[in-house]
Amino acid sequence: MTGQRTYGGVSADERRAQRRAALLSAALEIIGTQGLEKLTVAGLCAEAGLNERYYYEQFDSRDAVLTALFDEIATELAAAVTRDVSQTRGDTRATARAAIAAGIGVLTDDPRKARVALIISAATPQLRARTAATNTAFAALVATQGVDFFGLGAAEANPAISFRATYLVGGLVQALTSWLHGDLPMTRDELVEHITDVFVLLGEDLVHPRD
Repeated sequence: MTGQRTYGGVSADERRAQRRAALLSAALEIIGTQGLEKLTVAGLCAEAGLNERYYYEQFDSRDAVLTALFDEIATELAAAVTRDVSQTRGDTRATARAAIAAGIGVLTDDPRKARVALIISAATPQLRARTAATNTAFAALVATQGVDFFGLGAAEANPAISFRATYLVGGLVQALTSWLHGDLPMTRDELVEHITDVFVLLGEDLVHPRD
């Protein structure tokens, strides 16, 4: 077997990864600033500065591009939330606020990401299903973090944990969507504070249930 060819110290796999990143960055720019209808193979490759053959090296359809971009944003969200939670252990509200601010920050520091996430999430039945699965995964993450932080039993043994995590993620998504559409007249910091209030209330209520 021959060794992998390199150019300028960059391997073939690294070049493919760079081209994929360039195409996804171009898709983010096009959808985020012009809309989904402007996402064409020719437009995407022109924005990325790549020959069209490199598009087909990576993707077999527009849905494949959308799925990859959606997954990339979701991965960035999960990483930001996990990172910031790990840095604020010990205080319930600080931990919840850090997680919420990190997630909202990813989507609003670069407004294209929020726009893209909202557009892609409803683009096709397949992507709507992907969105639902991603929300379920985030609810599982919230449940796991809550179990760990509050010292609760496993989420599987207490359906209330999974229910509240699902409720919280769904409510956060709806609140953020409404805020992005201008239906909630408040600053981003105020939005974070209000969502934090709900997270803390529902989390602590599990630890100290009412009679």
